[in-house]
Amino acid sequence: MKKTSVLLFIALMIGFSGLVEAKPKWISLFDGKDLNGWFARGKATWYVKDGILVGEGGMGHIYTDAVCTDFEARGTFRITEQGSKANSGFYFRANPPQDKPDSFPNGYEAQICNTTDAYTGWLWKPGKPTGKATELLTKDGEWFNYHIKAVGSHIQFWINGKLVMTYDDSEYKTGHFAIQGHNKGMKIEAKDLFYRNLDK
Repeated sequence: MKKTSVLLFIALMIGFSGLVEAKPKWISLFDGKDLNGWFARGKATWYVKDGILVGEGGMGHIYTDAVCTDFEARGTFRITEQGSKANSGFYFRANPPQDKPDSFPNGYEAQICNTTDAYTGWLWKPGKPTGKATELLTKDGEWFNYHIKAVGSHIQFWINGKLVMTYDDSEYKTGHFAIQGHNKGMKIEAKDLFYRNLDK
């Protein structure tokens, strides 16, 4: 009887430990087939080709239906240009402005641009580079991995597994993820888009 009780206690402790340490599961934002779960604002054209989400044709944003406060997100991106500078971004805690829904989102932007001083890996707020990236690790025409973590005011970016940006800011609390089409002549491509909710 005593041995059975001890074994039961150990099993319960292992189970409890597993519950405490379990992390939220990664949830897919893009199925590689269509734009189900997304909505677009602005002039950019968005479509799916060969399992890749593509945006081009002008300024605009495509938002996920998913809304988060605290989270981790990851995705693989590639940006290219045809006669103009390639500029894009992966937004979070972002919402379309109520007065001008086709304009830039109210929220944070993980910059995607390899030709400006505030390059890929910088944190942007509307129209303003805010959190500095330590180095530029990306090039036009090449795929790279973005990893973003935001818990409360603490925001971190990793590029290809390397931490490049840490910043604290509490202006934007919650909102959608979004991808930016910045100008004519550029193309943004995205795949392997996932997030996990860290809200307590």
